[in-house]
Amino acid sequence: MQTVHVTILVVYLIAMVAVGLWFSRSKQMSSGDDFVFASRNLPRPVMIGTLLATWVGSGTIIGGANFAYTYGPLASIFFLAGTPVGIVVLYFIAKRVRKSSTYTVPELLEQHYGVVVRIIAALITIIAYVGIVAYQFTGGGYILSLITPMSATDGAIVMAVLITFLAVGGGLKSVAWTDFVSALVIVIGLIVALPIVLGGELGGIGNYWSDLPEASTTWSGGLSVLQLLGYFLPLFLLILADQNMYQRLGAARDEDEARRSTVGFFASSFLVSVPVALLASAAVILMPSIEPDTAVLSLASEGYLPTILGGLLLAGGLAFIVTTGSSFLLSGAGNVVYDAVQRMFGVKLGGTSRLRVHRLAILVIGVVAYVLGRYFPSVLELQIYAYTIYGVGIAPPVLAIFFWRRASTAGAVAAMIVATTLTVVWEEMGQPFDLNAVLVSLPVSVITLVVVSLLLPSRRGATEPSEVS
Repeated sequence: MQTVHVTILVVYLIAMVAVGLWFSRSKQMSSGDDFVFASRNLPRPVMIGTLLATWVGSGTIIGGANFAYTYGPLASIFFLAGTPVGIVVLYFIAKRVRKSSTYTVPELLEQHYGVVVRIIAALITIIAYVGIVAYQFTGGGYILSLITPMSATDGAIVMAVLITFLAVGGGLKSVAWTDFVSALVIVIGLIVALPIVLGGELGGIGNYWSDLPEASTTWSGGLSVLQLLGYFLPLFLLILADQNMYQRLGAARDEDEARRSTVGFFASSFLVSVPVALLASAAVILMPSIEPDTAVLSLASEGYLPTILGGLLLAGGLAFIVTTGSSFLLSGAGNVVYDAVQRMFGVKLGGTSRLRVHRLAILVIGVVAYVLGRYFPSVLELQIYAYTIYGVGIAPPVLAIFFWRRASTAGAVAAMIVATTLTVVWEEMGQPFDLNAVLVSLPVSVITLVVVSLLLPSRRGATEPSEVS
């Protein structure tokens, strides 16, 4: 156990808690709108930082590292490319997203398809987001187990408490500012670590490449084209319709600011994904028998980086996980409040009571997510499962709002039910033919949406034109 690492981690976490306490003051959180949209006054650097940190959490630092460690840096391009490609699409719809400023994605869907679609979408979103929160708890537990005597299980309990506290406390404003600081720390830490590991520990990029396992130097990493696509699609689909992304774009000061923030998000995403792929694959050479989930983290905890840099990298990685978990908790609880309690059950909530119910929903989702995390052996496995559930169920009808106005209510309902059911069944069957469920459920979802929409068109058209600007 490195005393310096523990000290840096504790100080960092105390600072995050302090930020949560600061923004949880009543004058900062006077309404549900303040809680969800941070009063719509976030500066652009904070907008970019919160977009980055929300997306690049345990899924990249641990799940992405697992993939790079297992299959190599070139194959990682296909896995991690889902993020920048998805951001490009977000750029073209960012203004529309900011203009709508809905509390949830299911609320956006109701505007175009009706209340039934909203209810189904809310259920799918809550299920998927519980899974995403669960692997943040697990990933944070890994970090704590690397630098303290705690087990990964005990660490996950600590992370569950901390992440839930931050989400309950200050809402998006608290999460966004901690995101901004965490993004700076992790980006600087990863960039500085690259030359130290590749140039110092491995003796240069040439030695690094020649020492990699043979399969890791190929474009496929030993995977088939379909298997690579099965890893690319879940990330790509999730970011296209991710409620967190939509809520953050809705928190921008205006529509132009929302679009400009996606440009910064696109550029900064490479500052995390590329170093993670290189560092994690380098860990195969330096530590060939570690758990793949801990590939990047072990470089910091096992002495391959200067002590202070290693501590900052671990703290930054943990902070990314904390803020990502808090964001998905906050967002998923919003589905409970706005889609379930208010819309489905018709309960009228004032500003204060809505805030109370939102916080209670966060606590319940946090407990369920922790229990779920105990049933999945790796972050990567749970990550792909949760991403797929959301991506195939929500992304096609959401994108149809912007790009295909003939999509009907019947088509959206059929696509969501068929895709989600097929994903669960495929996973329960153990992924036949060794193919991720997305490769089956996505085409079925799109075909179902198109065919049923053409056979059973809506009597009401889309409420807005389909052009993107």
